[in-house]
Amino acid sequence: MFGTVTRRSLLALAMVAGLGASAPVQAQPAYPTRPVKVVVPFGAGGVADITIRIVSEKLSENLGQRFIVENMPGAGGITAARAALSGAPDGYTLTMLTNGTAISVPLFAKLPFDPQSDFVPVSTLGTFDFLFVVNADSNFKSLKDFLQQAKDKPGTLNVATVAVGSSQHLSSVLFKSEAGVDLVHVPFRSTPDALVSLLRNDTHLLIDSQAAVKSGLEGKQVRAIASSGPRRSAAMPDVPTVRESGIEGFDVTSWNALFAPKGTPQPIIDTLNKALQDILKADDVKARLLDLGIEARSETPAELSERLRSDIEKWRAVIEKAGIPKQ
Repeated sequence: MFGTVTRRSLLALAMVAGLGASAPVQAQPAYPTRPVKVVVPFGAGGVADITIRIVSEKLSENLGQRFIVENMPGAGGITAARAALSGAPDGYTLTMLTNGTAISVPLFAKLPFDPQSDFVPVSTLGTFDFLFVVNADSNFKSLKDFLQQAKDKPGTLNVATVAVGSSQHLSSVLFKSEAGVDLVHVPFRSTPDALVSLLRNDTHLLIDSQAAVKSGLEGKQVRAIASSGPRRSAAMPDVPTVRESGIEGFDVTSWNALFAPKGTPQPIIDTLNKALQDILKADDVKARLLDLGIEARSETPAELSERLRSDIEKWRAVIEKAGIPKQ
């Protein structure tokens, strides 16, 4: 009797198990099912802000949910990073990181976040060069002219950039080091202030993005004599690179990219990356970004991860060699 009951119980359990195995697994809802917040460490109206708004608009169309940009400028991106990390790693809070983030790691004595371990890369959005700009009336017709005078009269030429520790400032530090010339750095609070100094001939060279000096270029008040990337920019193909001017190996390529908090499910990262690949190939998006001096570019998460890692090491070496104190 006991054996019969036991056999019946085992049979019943087997039938229940079989039913469980054959029951359909409930599918997870497709991402996204509600609006997504994108935290940006810059104020409204700047190049990074305009870039992410163009991309977010297209992501909304592509994925069927609103991608809402939230500006949190200041503090070296710390405020924005904290806000992004305060949300759950579920794909509904994303953030923009840039080459400025790579500079912040070696520049700050202590960051309250680690971009390499606290975030996972989604995709690059675009890359852009800095322009080396002179007064339109300057006698410097090329960067070679500028370098020749810098060598003939050391310490007499002034280079303007925005704040100490900025990407523009460190580009000038790298340029000075690679060219082997003695230049005086003059920092300014904003690009308009730096432009005024250039037009007054208080400074002799300005290093900044195309978007930042666009009004001066269009008004023919200033003239670009070099660009910082490894090849000529598609936005200004007539402007030679610093490399072409004789500084071999010089390469400063700025970038904007989308990241998610660590722990965000891989299928969500894959969905976003695929959407961005499609968006950044679109002719209208490429044209709108190129007007800002930005070349639309998507990358795999692995490629973006390597870009961030290599830039951190590159700028660490520049900062240490220049003896720039930790902030």
